[in-house]
Amino acid sequence: MNEMSGLDRMDKGVYSLQGDIKKGMNIYFIEGPDGEIVQFDAGTKPMTKLNRRVIEEMGGIDRVVLGHSHADHRGTAPHLDVPVYCHPDEVPFALSPKSVCDYMDISLVEVTPVRMLYPLLLRYWDGGPVEIAGTVSEGDAVAGFRVVHFPGHAPGLIGLWRESDGVAIVSDTIYVVDSARLKELPEGEASVPHPAFAWDHQMAKESVRKLAALKPKTVMSGHGEPLRGEDLGPVLEAAAEKY
Repeated sequence: MNEMSGLDRMDKGVYSLQGDIKKGMNIYFIEGPDGEIVQFDAGTKPMTKLNRRVIEEMGGIDRVVLGHSHADHRGTAPHLDVPVYCHPDEVPFALSPKSVCDYMDISLVEVTPVRMLYPLLLRYWDGGPVEIAGTVSEGDAVAGFRVVHFPGHAPGLIGLWRESDGVAIVSDTIYVVDSARLKELPEGEASVPHPAFAWDHQMAKESVRKLAALKPKTVMSGHGEPLRGEDLGPVLEAAAEKY
């Protein structure tokens, strides 16, 4: 798949498509053991042409599963002609025309130029409302992974967990970038997402702890490079305490 489509192989059956600013937006493609091909998350609207080309080169995919429906994760979804799924708690936000969710408080972003830029970026990234074909919930099977609900950053944020080899694909459960300053964190560090973008910041912290309790060896998030290690627990526990 990676040779045909220019994707990066991240792990067994998992490939990433990176795009937009500094290639900081991640879309994942997963080949399941039963032959199902699933796209996880949908990046930003400017990634649509590239996303469609990859799907065409694959000969089609079975479905898109949104980690959550913020503007920078649903951007291509309305334009792919592929059934889109999300968590039941995320459906109202996927259907909403709003690029900036009502629960976001951009005024909490500390750096003034970045604070002023974010509403414009969210509208630029957004592909608009997404028609939802179905939902997935905690424990459901998706291409050899199972769904884990990680609410907080968004009410219906989900990740995918493969216990057999400790691989987690977690959307924005964690950041490996500093979203308030639009730059990467030091290598090997992570943080809970900034409270400016959170539905419930304390719950987001609990979700990071829930992720840590799984004891993953690889964590792929919605932005930036994966975390890898035999014991990511301390990194994730520390991430939960930031902000």
